[in-house]
Amino acid sequence: MELKVFRIAQQQVVYYFDAVFAELDQLADKSTAIIITDKNVLHAHKSKFEDWRTIVIEPGEQQKNFDTIKYIIDMLAGYEADRNCLLIGVGGGVVTDITGFVASIYMRGIRFGFVPTSLLNMVDASLGGKNGIDFGLYKNLVGSITQPEFILQDVSLLTTLPETEWENGFAEIIKHACIKDKAMLEDLSRRKIKDFQANKALLGELIRRNVFLKLKVVQKDPFEARDRKLLNFGHTIGHAIENSCAIPHGKAVAIGMVLAAKISVRETGFDELEKLKTVLSNYNLPVSIKFQASAVFELLKLDKKRAGEQINFILLQKMGKALIKPIDLTELQQYLHSFEKEL
Repeated sequence: MELKVFRIAQQQVVYYFDAVFAELDQLADKSTAIIITDKNVLHAHKSKFEDWRTIVIEPGEQQKNFDTIKYIIDMLAGYEADRNCLLIGVGGGVVTDITGFVASIYMRGIRFGFVPTSLLNMVDASLGGKNGIDFGLYKNLVGSITQPEFILQDVSLLTTLPETEWENGFAEIIKHACIKDKAMLEDLSRRKIKDFQANKALLGELIRRNVFLKLKVVQKDPFEARDRKLLNFGHTIGHAIENSCAIPHGKAVAIGMVLAAKISVRETGFDELEKLKTVLSNYNLPVSIKFQASAVFELLKLDKKRAGEQINFILLQKMGKALIKPIDLTELQQYLHSFEKEL
């Protein structure tokens, strides 16, 4: 187990690389810790949860709501959890989003840590302190930015991951490469998912590379006032498509990246759209979907990057270099309608 300390704002986050789940008891006292997980993770790794107090929720994005938060708080009260309690989210991004949010509001804030069990969560969702829930179709509308005390990475947990979840994780990896690391994109273009599945060292190094890339951005801008917005490449339209079309997050982000790249062609002169589509396709990610422009636009209106009648949109200048450009809502609406007609 390798320890790396990251300082974000006034908080310290300890990241444990190359760890195993059994080492969790070195980080947490079982008498005061409570694990939050979902039924799928519990079923896949049931023996690992023995002797841990555990709150189990249903799986899926639809669980990111106030009913789930109420259920967990009821359970915490039943356990007589006090301010010395440590919450540990073990699961994918939904579980850690919910765990962090509950921890940030229960008794006005208690400690929490994460053990991500999906690739997407290891390279993106668990990192940076964003926690929250959805409100109706509006994704992550309610939440907080509070850092976990620790993140324990055990890549062996990925062995039970369905293939589609590997694909979702690579959407976020490709996103990072597009905005900050052209060399990583070139490397990804020469490989496929099976190469990383077959080589634990290669996979571990890819995860590490993405952790350092994202947390370097977050350390400079923890509350998303400036460059952290770049990490939303593909997410502005992607989130709206995810909810309006009911598709997985990674698949929606992939489509969102393609559409953002199409806008980049017109706004910045970006000329590597086909390369992006090829890399996404190599990882079994979609590059288009039929959608209703009016429905997507309605969801975009409450995007967190909106400022008055504009949205601070993330565009690509070239591979490995992104920028933030305000785009009028009316212009964005026109883009969406033109993309709808292309399908």
